Amino acid sequence: MKIKGLRWWIIGLIMLITIINYLDRGTLNYMWVTNIEYKLVDKINPEMKENQAQFLASDDNYRLVSKKGDELIQNSSLVSFKNDGKIVVNRQGIAYDLGIVDAKAAPEVASKQAKDLLGQITIFFMIAYGFSQLFSGKLYDKIGTRCGFFVSVLIWGTADALTSLSQGKISLTGFRMMLGLGEAGPWPGATKSNAEWFPQKERALAQGLFGAAASIGSILAPIIILMLYISLGWKLTFVVVGGIGLLWIIPWLIINKKGPKEHTWITEKERDYILSGQPEAKNTNERAKSWGELLSNKKNYSVILGRFFLDPIWWMFVTFLPMYLVDQFQLNIKELAFSAWIPYVGAMIGSISGGWFSGYLIRKGATVDKARKAAMLLGGFIIVPAVIASVLVPNAVAAVILMAFVLGGFQFTIVNIQTLPSDLHCGKSVGSLAGLGGASAVLGTILAILFAGQISSWTLLFGLLAALVPLSLASVFLTIGKIEQIK
Repeated sequence: MKIKGLRWWIIGLIMLITIINYLDRGTLNYMWVTNIEYKLVDKINPEMKENQAQFLASDDNYRLVSKKGDELIQNSSLVSFKNDGKIVVNRQGIAYDLGIVDAKAAPEVASKQAKDLLGQITIFFMIAYGFSQLFSGKLYDKIGTRCGFFVSVLIWGTADALTSLSQGKISLTGFRMMLGLGEAGPWPGATKSNAEWFPQKERALAQGLFGAAASIGSILAPIIILMLYISLGWKLTFVVVGGIGLLWIIPWLIINKKGPKEHTWITEKERDYILSGQPEAKNTNERAKSWGELLSNKKNYSVILGRFFLDPIWWMFVTFLPMYLVDQFQLNIKELAFSAWIPYVGAMIGSISGGWFSGYLIRKGATVDKARKAAMLLGGFIIVPAVIASVLVPNAVAAVILMAFVLGGFQFTIVNIQTLPSDLHCGKSVGSLAGLGGASAVLGTILAILFAGQISSWTLLFGLLAALVPLSLASVFLTIGKIEQIK
């Protein structure tokens, strides 16, 4: 059996698991704190299929009854109101259900607790994620992308499903760390797979498709996760989303049998097209470089430092965007579900167009060096003004639209930085350098989250992200010199 365009089937499967990856990592962030609305009524009517709130004047409390029949008594000082008091808004979610945030604290105090504790749990997730980035690159270089993806998905799918068993902050943090250990693998893994399955002129596009899948996952996450949360509750949501990843393993093992050199399903035409467009294919005897060798070459710091400064922009949005929209614009759970996806549409467009743009310049005769650098600069010029404008607008609609430009510019730039390992090295070292870059990105993100804990203003916090762009671009341009294979 021969399959035309087999390389697109491989990147298609990687895109699918990347979408699932972002669903898994978004579960906690979107269900952490939610604004649930209740219609204020004189008397609870069990036949009404909607959330209802009844004021209990005797003790200044509200009786909150969900459409499922779940009941909660909440003091009037701990709820807020909309539509001239006709709607009672109560803050709920995992943070409150597990008692991690004090449900009796004033709204301002509870909000800060929720932000700080989410940041702490995310830091532990990022530590595990960074550790995995560092070693999964080596792992993928050693066992190959087929087995590497299998191990990664098995770990993180199981971890997300097991999160339903969380009883408090410690167990929740432990399951998130397990999630981080598995979820980091596809990043160096995809870079390595793209180096194996695509000629050099198509690699940035393939990397862009991979980045676009992350954006698609982020688009779908608020809608799918919050709709599952409304229907099933947070525990079953973890089980369902984690189980989807485990099912993906089956087609991956069936289709991705071998690399393009040996795969029996690939056509000869496609095999020749891929291998003839890989300049590193001539270096058949080159051995894998150690971390010491990689760190001793100045060019490799373009990946390490470039991602250290730029990646925190993405992670700050992924981590704190739901809370930002809930706190800053008082969005309820459904409003959040149908607005938080908008910035990631921009990210998807930026990811695909960033990869296409540098590939287009190469096809038109530009060198790899000029094409990659031009794409990085253009993305940076989009990010900075969009970040500043997004924190100055007064409403949620304008904010999320401008954030779409922020994340679009980010992806336009980052897909070209993520392609650099395959521009600089042969297949035996690509995953290792990509892993080092991923680990440095995690370190930068951890420092950014720690810094975020010291800033109470959401406007200032997101606005400061603009300063990371010139730092990232300068570090790339000052270290890489000419983009070409390292001899």
